[in-house]
Amino acid sequence: MDGTLAVLFLVAGLTDMGFNHCGDAGCFARSGEQARLGLSFGDVQYQENSIDNEFYVKYDFPVAYGPFQPIVGASMTMDGDAWVGFGAAWTKNFFADRAYLRLSLMPGLYAQGDGPDLGHAIEFRSGVELGYEGRNGVRYGVSYDHRSNADIEEWNPGMETIQFGVSFPLN
Repeated sequence: MDGTLAVLFLVAGLTDMGFNHCGDAGCFARSGEQARLGLSFGDVQYQENSIDNEFYVKYDFPVAYGPFQPIVGASMTMDGDAWVGFGAAWTKNFFADRAYLRLSLMPGLYAQGDGPDLGHAIEFRSGVELGYEGRNGVRYGVSYDHRSNADIEEWNPGMETIQFGVSFPLN
């Protein structure tokens, strides 16, 4: 996977912004959002092989700018590879607002442990998540994401994760 998820994030978010968020207050008008703490765990894939497991924690800020909600995340593999980043998410609810599709893009820093060399310390993480929100506000989702250095360096092998996650609303 290359930058396809990042392009989808931009196209979906900017299209939504143009149709639904460009009123009198402007396209990036600030609005309140549900803050959330997300935890996920899953399989790390490198060069089309399953190589490790990863734990990932995310925080969704209680604000949005147009359709984009700021997020921060950090992950660690069992081999000691670490990543931390800051970016934004775009979420579309459907089926009576119980199901959701979420796209995200987060530039971040990668610290190699005993895992693969990804070519640079700067790694962009783009992802897609499909899930369900219970009546109590807890979300359950399956996500797929891709990390790469976006050709900052000639060596840019990329790495993917497939995870199951739970996010909890914060008050």
